[in-house]
Amino acid sequence: MKIFNTRLPTLSDIQQAQLTAQRQADDYLLLDFDTRQHSRFRAVTVSGEAVGIDLPRTGVLKGDDVLTNAAGELMQVIAKPQAVTKVMAADDFLLMKGAYHLGNRHVPLMFEHSAAGYALYFENDHVLAQMLENLGLHTESVSVPFEPETGAYQTGHGHSHSHSHAHTHSHNDAHRHDDDHDNNHNHSHNHNHNHDDSHSHHNASIGRSNEG
Repeated sequence: MKIFNTRLPTLSDIQQAQLTAQRQADDYLLLDFDTRQHSRFRAVTVSGEAVGIDLPRTGVLKGDDVLTNAAGELMQVIAKPQAVTKVMAADDFLLMKGAYHLGNRHVPLMFEHSAAGYALYFENDHVLAQMLENLGLHTESVSVPFEPETGAYQTGHGHSHSHSHAHTHSHNDAHRHDDDHDNNHNHSHNHNHNHDDSHSHHNASIGRSNEG
């Protein structure tokens, strides 16, 4: 199995031509956001070939990233369309208000500016969608490639998985949601040793599940 372990920051004309040929042969990876957050995993190209990814922990893989290996082979990553929530508002101020409340909960957000106006996108969560509706924003479920902002202080170590774990409990109301999320967040940062251990366990579990 081919193992790709290096990102290419720039491409030569020859490499560009090679990628074009590979795309025509479906020799590329189509990955959703959750998969692209990991640095080590197994995946299958669109054409059906199994490959391994073993990268330094330097941030989330983005759509159009190109990987290489010791043999000089190339593999392009394409962001896979996935179910997300699109947020729109009648005015920009209201949309900023929605972005504030989502950011306060550490929700990964993708921003869009088109002829139709501004929009936010986040991974589906009915509790958050209802909160935004209560604020007067409009939400709808769509399927698009999800490329959230990495943050101004990107360190290559994302916390977006904390959001998904935080919503496994029941949500009786918006206040309960805030309390539970804040408690989980504070606990993880007050116990650095346990936090690191949980990351190791999380990554190990992912490695086993991907290998299976």
